Amino acid sequence: MGTPTGPVVAVLDYGAANMVSIGQALVVAGARVVVATDASGLLGADAIVVPGVGAAAPAMAHLRERGLVEPLREWVRAGRPCLGICLGVQLFFDRSDEADAETLGVLAGRTVPLREAPTLPHIGWNTVEAVRPHPLFEGIPDGSHFYFVHSYAPVPADESVVVARTTHGRPFVSAVACGSVYGLQFHPEKSAEAGLRLLANFLSLVAADAGVATQVA
Repeated sequence: MGTPTGPVVAVLDYGAANMVSIGQALVVAGARVVVATDASGLLGADAIVVPGVGAAAPAMAHLRERGLVEPLREWVRAGRPCLGICLGVQLFFDRSDEADAETLGVLAGRTVPLREAPTLPHIGWNTVEAVRPHPLFEGIPDGSHFYFVHSYAPVPADESVVVARTTHGRPFVSAVACGSVYGLQFHPEKSAEAGLRLLANFLSLVAADAGVATQVA
């Protein structure tokens, strides 16, 4: 594999993330990856990825301790690309029912437990059904399988941000997009070919915004 020449993606390391797998997947998709443990790690980045494996309240505490809350909010307000994965997308909303945690509030809505779920947590492969077309899913057949590990999911206040839903008990929101803010309840880095294609699509959106190439040399 050659050296990535695409956008610079800052992956936040705030104590609640599966850093190795998401970093490797982004590199395979064509990104130049940097790890950001504080706001200085965002300098020179074209996009931010907020990954997450854990709980909302401790994650927010880590973000505050590392001085990342306001830089993240400012990044989104500036219309710059930001992708949240699993806990990461849940943090984009106003609050979480998980310990009634206040979260970032860059999207209106609340994270709630999965309803009528046959098992919790929801772990494994499940289909993602499109609500509306979006470039994130370009070239990915509707109903493709992605890998999930979670017990909560966001409920946006504005239905227009919903891109896809998945059913585990009741249907829940599994992908959102609003401007340059993108969120996935599943883990693309664990979702084989479909996940890598989605990350490549994200990098194409970032490249268009930043004016850089996405090819791997």
